[in-house]
Amino acid sequence: MDQDPIIFAGTSNPAISNKIVDYLGLELGEVSIKRFSDGEIWVKYQENIRGRDVFIIQSTQPPAENLMELLIMIDAAKRSSAKKVTAVIPYFGYARQDRKDQPRVAITAKLVANLITEAGADRVITMDLHAAQIQGFFDIPFDHLYASPVFTSLFKELNNNLIVVSPDIGGIKLARSYSKRLNASFAVIDKRRPEQNKVEIMNIIGEVEGKNVLLVDDLIDTGGTFIGAIKALKEKGANKIWGSVSHALLSGESVSKIEDSPLDELYVTDTIPLTKESKKIKVRTASALFAEAIIRSHNNTSISSLFDVDKG
Repeated sequence: MDQDPIIFAGTSNPAISNKIVDYLGLELGEVSIKRFSDGEIWVKYQENIRGRDVFIIQSTQPPAENLMELLIMIDAAKRSSAKKVTAVIPYFGYARQDRKDQPRVAITAKLVANLITEAGADRVITMDLHAAQIQGFFDIPFDHLYASPVFTSLFKELNNNLIVVSPDIGGIKLARSYSKRLNASFAVIDKRRPEQNKVEIMNIIGEVEGKNVLLVDDLIDTGGTFIGAIKALKEKGANKIWGSVSHALLSGESVSKIEDSPLDELYVTDTIPLTKESKKIKVRTASALFAEAIIRSHNNTSISSLFDVDKG
């Protein structure tokens, strides 16, 4: 009989790691992660993982040590003769640097993909990449989950004259997946970004006047795009506005911007630990989604239903 998967947690997001193993009725594997006085990371697995199916849970939001810690954990597992090593990355950092959009810049998402592969990962599981084509940067199996199942049960209860809105052209597919699940129409905001972290709202494609809006996105960082979209929607006559965002980076003054905005509530997942609290921000766990992906991957059964999304 096959042994249970053995699951280890890095230090970037222990809360979701504990929820994942609780869902599976397992316990986290024992691993020692230390930092020397100069900041170097040291990893040692405290139990035998030879021939085991190992899953390492680690989000790679800043600081960069989170990514480095994941790479060292993967390397240590391979050197300990694990049969298979899967990197479970609830939030995949550096995904916004997915192309060379100006001269003399790095394609950092590709670099990160190379690092994870070279470290020895056999598979990657993540959720709501900022750019779905990053899957093509990997030459190992890659499972891309979607957060929409985490939120849609909630908004089905609120679906009264609802329209789903994407804050930019790149989010159309995500908005369509929500609208399909919720049986709602959708709209998109055409924006222009004159420089990094600054956004000009250009036009709303779709009719939002007199409607309740669900504004969906994969991540919120400074909040510039999101808050600009909320203001534009209000100016066009939207009623209630809810937000649904997979990854809550919430850097800088983003939380105070949300609190001061006409947004009614913002729902986020726990792929990144919240560093600031707000009455408007509600957290829903994605742990069951990752737990199901882990156990199905371990049992070599299909996980396609977990990342069901409109293919249109």
